[in-house]
Amino acid sequence: MIYAFHDIFKPYPSYATFRATFHGIPPIESRMQWTLDQLRKFVETADAGSFSVAARRLGKAQSAISTAIGLLEADLGLELFDRSRRNAQLTDAGQLLLLEARELLRQAEALDNRAQSLSSGNEAKLTLALDEALPYAAISALLREISVRFPDLELTLLNGTATEVADYVHHERAQIAFHFVRGTLPAQFEQRHIGAVPQGVFVAIDHPLARLELVERKDLVKYRQLVMHAQDVHETTYSPKLWRSDSFYSIADMVADDLGWAVLPVNVGTDDAYDKPLQQVLCPSLALPQLPVRVLWRQGWQPTPTVEWVQARFTELLGQVQAPAAVTRSTPDRS
Repeated sequence: MIYAFHDIFKPYPSYATFRATFHGIPPIESRMQWTLDQLRKFVETADAGSFSVAARRLGKAQSAISTAIGLLEADLGLELFDRSRRNAQLTDAGQLLLLEARELLRQAEALDNRAQSLSSGNEAKLTLALDEALPYAAISALLREISVRFPDLELTLLNGTATEVADYVHHERAQIAFHFVRGTLPAQFEQRHIGAVPQGVFVAIDHPLARLELVERKDLVKYRQLVMHAQDVHETTYSPKLWRSDSFYSIADMVADDLGWAVLPVNVGTDDAYDKPLQQVLCPSLALPQLPVRVLWRQGWQPTPTVEWVQARFTELLGQVQAPAAVTRSTPDRS
């Protein structure tokens, strides 16, 4: 006799029951009934090596621990502990599932922490735009503190020149930007001054200016000046021979290649990443001011508590960065 599939299946209330009867497979709806609380009791018991010790640690009755683990074993269809032994010793299956249980509890805790962070007003994501020439000592300290204070924050960093990081904010690729002040900002930005960085005159270590005890303006005019270029910003120049770039680090590379001298942030000039070391020369007649640094964001956008903390903390860190001492030379003894 030939039976259609629906005739075979008809006597059973569900396909799950049919599978359980003919194949010994638990009905699908009966799986995944265990709870995180049961997993916690399982992990605690495994760590304690005793049901009674685990109960004391959790402040529960031993019967509650035993019942929770028994229900967990029933739901999993496995024995987790070998009860023929005096202590709570894991079976082979229990040892494997203990690793899975620990990971599930870790993920559950991470989920709970992120939910609490979001519910308290912290954003899930933040994009910062950073001027490439800012002191990295302050930036690295800020990033380490962000990782501790906001462990669930998804952070994106965009680096570029002062003009580029402002464009990142303008085009809404970043919420805020920290950069050196390069002229006035368009009306669509809000800004706040947060500090300043010292600057100095730098040449390649074997440049003729590097041999002078004291450099004067009349000495500078003899050699090419490498100048920072920014739109609508007039930079002070001292030499009739000029090259321009929109990047302090590009200028520093050119200085190392003996293409001229430049006024650079001291942290950029003393970086050891160039093919040839740069040397800061003494030129008091220039009376170079410190380079101001600001934070900017789009007008109408309200900084969140997280962003306010980042702004305030970076302001403090920037003030703590000590510039390397300028190169000084001892006056030779002429007596």
